[in-house]
Amino acid sequence: MTTLFISDLHLEESRPDITDAFLDFLKKKATGAEKLYILGDFFEAWIGDDERTPLQEQVAAALREVNASGTDVFLMHGNRDFLIGEDFCRRAGATLLDDPTVVDLYGTPTLLMHGDSLCTADVEYQKFRANMRNPQWQQMILQRPLADRQQMARQLREISMAKNQGKEETIMDVTPEEVVKEMEAYGVQLLIHGHTHRPAEHDLETSGKPAKRVVLGDWDTHVWWLEVQAGEEPVLAKYPL
Repeated sequence: MTTLFISDLHLEESRPDITDAFLDFLKKKATGAEKLYILGDFFEAWIGDDERTPLQEQVAAALREVNASGTDVFLMHGNRDFLIGEDFCRRAGATLLDDPTVVDLYGTPTLLMHGDSLCTADVEYQKFRANMRNPQWQQMILQRPLADRQQMARQLREISMAKNQGKEETIMDVTPEEVVKEMEAYGVQLLIHGHTHRPAEHDLETSGKPAKRVVLGDWDTHVWWLEVQAGEEPVLAKYPL
């Protein structure tokens, strides 16, 4: 019995190498696994389930095949693809998860997050995030013509890249105190998240007990995943794209 976790693939037409690596990963690793969790920023951008590009349809079909093999597939919103909806999930045979969500990982209560909400030192981003996650704002955006949303996505991406270039690296990482606060609030000793593109395993302490935070890697130069089997320690693994 194996559960897999991935995040931050940032799938887009300009990076067919990542798409090919993902399809290969599905065939070699995910097919036949018990569960596959995709913890946000699966796509570089998502402007609504009605867009349905060839890439999106290809990915949905591939996930549906994995689900048909017996693997439960779960998706969580990231800061790039927070408009993924139930329609896409139905086409992909996937279940949409709230951020955050606690799951039972072979007897270990585990907190799953995308991770951007933990970066509280970036006050400007947290304000932006709150607006983007507002259901009323999202509904208003989704009612706009597809072409308008495509243009908006391009503009937001350019703004984000420009702002991030001027920020200190520490600001864009998680706030340690926020990590402990969230883990204690949910009563867990294991947290798995992505977003920061800084794959690592961090030992810490919550509620006076040993705890661990596992950060998933982004798929820019390597395929990153976390593999968990019943009765064994989680293994953070990678191989070159």
